[in-house]
Amino acid sequence: MQRGLLADAGPWGATLVRFLFGAPFALLFMAAAMVFDAPGRLALSPSFWSACAVGGAAQMGATAALLVSMRKSSFALGTVFSQSGIPLAAVFALGFGETLGPLKWLGLALTCVGLIALGHPRKLEGRGVTTAALFGVAAGAGFALSSNVYRQAGHAVAPGHPVAAAQVTVFAAQVMQASSLTAWLAMRDRTALKAVMCGWRSSLGAGFLGAAASSLWFIAFNLTPVGPVRAVGVVEMPIAALAGRRLFAEPLTFRQIGAALVTALGVGLAALG
Repeated sequence: MQRGLLADAGPWGATLVRFLFGAPFALLFMAAAMVFDAPGRLALSPSFWSACAVGGAAQMGATAALLVSMRKSSFALGTVFSQSGIPLAAVFALGFGETLGPLKWLGLALTCVGLIALGHPRKLEGRGVTTAALFGVAAGAGFALSSNVYRQAGHAVAPGHPVAAAQVTVFAAQVMQASSLTAWLAMRDRTALKAVMCGWRSSLGAGFLGAAASSLWFIAFNLTPVGPVRAVGVVEMPIAALAGRRLFAEPLTFRQIGAALVTALGVGLAALG
């Protein structure tokens, strides 16, 4: 749904959709969580707010980079490129005291090989896949950083209550993201902002799905380290390929399928280490 808005709203306008139209749903999810997983007192400390701000900025940049990658290659390939965030999430986790096993390093190597095979050589694809790969890896890095930071935010705001902590974090982050990006577009690109508002029907659907996805991701992050969670999320790759083929008539070559399988193997090993 976000990708469908790229032509009129551009990458930043399409990015705004997830946060602006997702915030009301995130509020509803948070209200429900407070009933079923009541944490009592929330620890809304400066560390929580700073983690939400850093995670929100990284996620916004990653989302925009992912959309550009999809536009320069295909829906499915953009998703594959962004899977570099799985091994990168494990690398970033080192800064938070987590360790990497041998299988994780092997997974990192295989993922890099798969990404290189997907992006090279450019002439065989004729669609700027090398540039798409760079944006996709940038997206993966942004998602990896934001995932780890959001995990820290959840642990800070409501320890022992993963569902409530996740929903509070999602809502706080989305309000920050929506307000900052709306203000920036109002000053720099009102055409994109108008396109987002005019396409409110599809934007509302994208916002709901984005808020629901973030809520589930954040719950998982609060339950276990980020690397394995992101690796399990590789299930989106075949779904993305089917969606791209059906919605945008984007076929994959045999070479791309093979490279994608290598990438999938790499991210799987990264989860097992």
